[in-house]
Amino acid sequence: MTAVLAVAVLVSVAGCSSGDGGGQSAAARSPGARSSSAAAAAPTPDVPPAKGSVKVVSTLTTGLTSPWGVAVLPEGDLLVSSRDTGTITRIDAKNGRKTLLGKVAGVAPGGEGGLLGIALSPSYGTDHLVYAYFTTASDNRIARMLYDEKQPAGRQLGAPDTIFKSIPKGTIHNGGRIAFGPDKMLYVGTGETGERGMAQNKKSLGGKILRMTPDGRPAHGNPWAGSVVYSYGHRNVQGLAWDKDGRLWADEFGQDTWDELNLIKPGKNYGWPIVEGKQGKAGFVDPVEQWSTSEASPSGIAYAEGSIWMAALRGERLWRIPLNGAKPSAKPQAFLQGKYGRLRTVVPAGGNRLWLVTSETDSRGTPGPGDDRILQLEVT
Repeated sequence: MTAVLAVAVLVSVAGCSSGDGGGQSAAARSPGARSSSAAAAAPTPDVPPAKGSVKVVSTLTTGLTSPWGVAVLPEGDLLVSSRDTGTITRIDAKNGRKTLLGKVAGVAPGGEGGLLGIALSPSYGTDHLVYAYFTTASDNRIARMLYDEKQPAGRQLGAPDTIFKSIPKGTIHNGGRIAFGPDKMLYVGTGETGERGMAQNKKSLGGKILRMTPDGRPAHGNPWAGSVVYSYGHRNVQGLAWDKDGRLWADEFGQDTWDELNLIKPGKNYGWPIVEGKQGKAGFVDPVEQWSTSEASPSGIAYAEGSIWMAALRGERLWRIPLNGAKPSAKPQAFLQGKYGRLRTVVPAGGNRLWLVTSETDSRGTPGPGDDRILQLEVT
């Protein structure tokens, strides 16, 4: 892809950025070139350097099938979901050894749907609950399962307890990223399933960021009483992360022109399908940064070392967006371009380290020996 995990998958259609990474670029100018906010941001001691670095420290494991969501256990091992097999696997953070927890009952893979984001309960130390967002035969939903390490491999997951259902499903744009925020509420990125009007309909759960209690109820303080909708006007949210000051960031696929990184504020309208990218149109929130779809088609994001780190599918690179508060402090910088193929999920590994998960076996890539894999990165 801890109390803060990132919560947000696609098939090529006309006028679609490949959801997972397709679409034709209608603009090719350099990402970040438009960022007047970066030039205006006054540097402070907390601002990261304009130029960063990425070093691949090791390959933790190989041979994963359609990996999608990642949750980091308290001791540092990783839980990884497989979109197409509907399974969750534990990866030893020291030696890469795999242990199958089990298969999530009710998952119906298809297109960009299947077993997507996972997250640990904010009370995982006492309840040992794992949350999952997945596609069924009728909808996308969120369930929680007991993880019992004492059971034999393959039988360590309890039956799914559905806490929230009826999120629209489709062949494309199923969203799927989930994460618990600093407030211990569950945040959920959804897609509009290709039905563009959903994104502007506040009564629809498609094309939104949702905020709910761990039991699936509307969280106190949401913009609309009795509703889980937190922000709207999204096309297909794929990544969720919080910075050191508790601000929520999210990325999403554009159509043919601009992919976006947004600073999320409750009740705000992020424009889709009326607005794509930076247009300065009244009533809509412009993205903080934007990229042509060939350069990004973003998936998971993480915050580390003062920057947002964004995994790109079609763009096959890792983007670094250094921050000065709520604004970029310099132009985005790309790393690992084309070296490991499509990149699905990035999560903090502590200090200046990140875990990065590739996505070559998702039916869109060209898998080679060892795909898919998890890399450990050292970043600045």
